[in-house]
Amino acid sequence: MAQTQRIGRTATTVRNSDGVLSVVYHATEVVRKEAGKITLRTGGWFTATTKSRINQAANQFGLCFQVWQRDHKWFVSLPNGKEVPFEGEEITFDAAN
Repeated sequence: MAQTQRIGRTATTVRNSDGVLSVVYHATEVVRKEAGKITLRTGGWFTATTKSRINQAANQFGLCFQVWQRDHKWFVSLPNGKEVPFEGEEITFDAAN
């Protein structure tokens, strides 16, 4: 099982400057935080490692969300306690939610 506290290094780039956090795994920006919004993307790759990179970014940067799955479907637990389906390749939500 992958560790969840820090972002893995393999095929991953992290940029955090000018108020924008960007985590790129392979060629997909899997996490982007800017201007009070967080966008998560899969690039069509609903894999354990994609989910792991997203959750590692949440933990490392204190983003207060969690991505998980049940019955092969992904969900996002938001800071306000709501759980929403991660449908399609992208989801955006308020960072403060």
